[in-house]
Formats: sequence, C-alpha cells, structure tokens
Amino acid sequence: MRSVEAVGLIIMVVFNMLSGCSKAQQTSGGNSSVPSGTGSLAGKKVLIVYLSRTKNTQAIAQMIQKEVSGKLVALELVKPYPQNYQAQVAQVVQENNAGFLPPLKTTIDSMAAYDVIFAGFPTWDMKMPPPMKSFLKQYNLSGKTVIPFNTHAGYGVGSGFQTVKDLCPNSSVLEGFTIKGGIERDGVLFVMEGEKEKQAQGAVKAWLQKLKLVK
Repeated sequence: MRSVEAVGLIIMVVFNMLSGCSKAQQTSGGNSSVPSGTGSLAGKKVLIVYLSRTKNTQAIAQMIQKEVSGKLVALELVKPYPQNYQAQVAQVVQENNAGFLPPLKTTIDSMAAYDVIFAGFPTWDMKMPPPMKSFLKQYNLSGKTVIPFNTHAGYGVGSGFQTVKDLCPNSSVLEGFTIKGGIERDGVLFVMEGEKEKQAQGAVKAWLQKLKLVK
C-alpha cells in the first residue's frame, strides 16, 4: 500500500514540474530581457522594431523574437501610405528626394532602458523607407547595439544598411540580415510560409549564431 502511495506522489511531483515548465515557456515570449545562457545577448534588454507593408518583414521580425525574445514593435505612421502600390511608390520617391521624414504614430517608452535594437525594413526605391529613417532620427541610440534586417523584391538591400550606419554614428551597428520577400509590383505579396518560411527560419538562426547572439 505504501509503495502505491509513493508511486502516486512521484507522479504528482513530475506532473507539477512539467506543468511549471509549460507555463514558463508560455509567458517567456513577452519578456524583453534575454534569459541567461543565450549567447552574447544574455541579460540584455532587446527591442525589435520593424516596418512591414506585405508582412514579410514582420515575419522575419517574429522569427528573430522567437530566437532572442525581446519586445516586438511595428512602426505606424500618423498618416498611412496609400494602399495602391503605384501611389505609394510615387509618394516614397518624392519623400526621398525631399528628405522628408513622415511623423510616426508609434512611440517607444523608455528607450534608454534597451541595450539592443533590431531594426527591420523592406527595400523601397533601393533605399531605407522614410518611416525607418524617422525612427532612427527620432530616438537617441548612442551607445546601443543596432542590428538591421531587411526583406526585398530581388534587388537586395540597396543603401539601407549604410543608412543605418550613417544615422547611428554613435552606436555599434552589427552585420545586417537580408532575404528576398514578396514582389508587390507583380502582385506577389506574403511569401513567408511553407518551405520558404522554413528556409527563412534557418537563415535567421544562422545569422544570429554568426553574430554570436544565440548559441
């Protein structure tokens, strides 16, 4: 009889341990501080900011968050871009030519508390989109580590990564990540699913490991 009670007690202990692990895994995603033992980001507070029109850059941002935790923030404008692709292209070209920085609706609380900033954006007009320039100009990122990532329609990042360095002269800017996403001009929008998603996840992890940010 005692042996039966002992077995029951062991089962209860194991169940409680597994239950605790499950709860910890479910709640860890919202923690912007990276747990210890996860590479050179251990113990640092991470912010992942991104701009995404077709959700491909958003998908990469979510993959990064899965690997490093951190707070995920989408950039939104006070006055959103037109839904029509050609109209947006014309507006972006005009903004780039004029050096116009569109006002952001998104605000970041306590920026000083973050140690590492991931900045994600698509390639527009072979450049960094104006809203991401607005973000990098608006906040003081001096002394922080800034890590860019990018999606593009087949022509690469353009001058985007160099612009990050230019706008963050007092930050440590690490090697960026870029990957082909959709081609909105041709009506190819969200592509980060199925086999493409698996390939992107592997590429993101390899990049983070190369930077020694994760093990």
